[in-house]
Amino acid sequence: MKVIQLTPQDNVAVLVEPGKKGDHVDNIDDLVLQEDIPQSHKITLTDIKQGEPIRRYGVVLGYALHDFPKGSWINETSLKLPPSPALDALRANPDFKEPENIRAPKTPYFMGYANDPSFSEYSGTRNILAIHTTVQCVIGIVNAAIVKIKNQLMAKYPNVDDVIAINHQYGCGVAINAENAEIPINGLRNLLHHPNFGGQIMCVSLGCEKLTPQMLLQDQCTPDNLVILQAQHGFKGMIDAIFNMADKKNSPS
Repeated sequence: MKVIQLTPQDNVAVLVEPGKKGDHVDNIDDLVLQEDIPQSHKITLTDIKQGEPIRRYGVVLGYALHDFPKGSWINETSLKLPPSPALDALRANPDFKEPENIRAPKTPYFMGYANDPSFSEYSGTRNILAIHTTVQCVIGIVNAAIVKIKNQLMAKYPNVDDVIAINHQYGCGVAINAENAEIPINGLRNLLHHPNFGGQIMCVSLGCEKLTPQMLLQDQCTPDNLVILQAQHGFKGMIDAIFNMADKKNSPS
């Protein structure tokens, strides 16, 4: 069994395979696992006292919540995270220099999907139908609809690689105009135009959420792009509305 120490400053290393309590590490003397540790997880290289920094990549990941003898497992339950710096306090590295003599690519092109520039200026490497959501309340219905789409519709469109849901835990019961609320909203808006999403926008809304379809889709909030579940009749009606729009979105224009 071996571990990888990423920088000399690190006091933890990464296991390259799962280990059992009592296993010896081949490439570091006297390093014995104090407990079972999963593959790719961190192991302490020295004794670490409570409150001491734990370093990986040469930076502080956090501070030990209790004493960890050499060979201990370090995971998300082991650390007190350092406070995040204020954004306005962050500064660019004054020693940064633009790299020189960047190697030119062997070929100037790749096998991909060209997008309409009005959808995305980039080309995609997949052709995926993404079903976006405005609120977490629609996740169950959307996931059920995708099962039906994959079972009954995908064979009709061999050029489509996949159908996925862009689910999130946002949109309902939130202070939609609060400070920094634009951060998750902008993230969801940007995903609408992911270059792998085939140039199509499809969104499912509940109908009563704080993050309205108009806020998310903006000028692309049209009946062709949106299914509102509260406007459908029962579970079957909701599933059929999503299914039928997916069929329309995949059809050649």
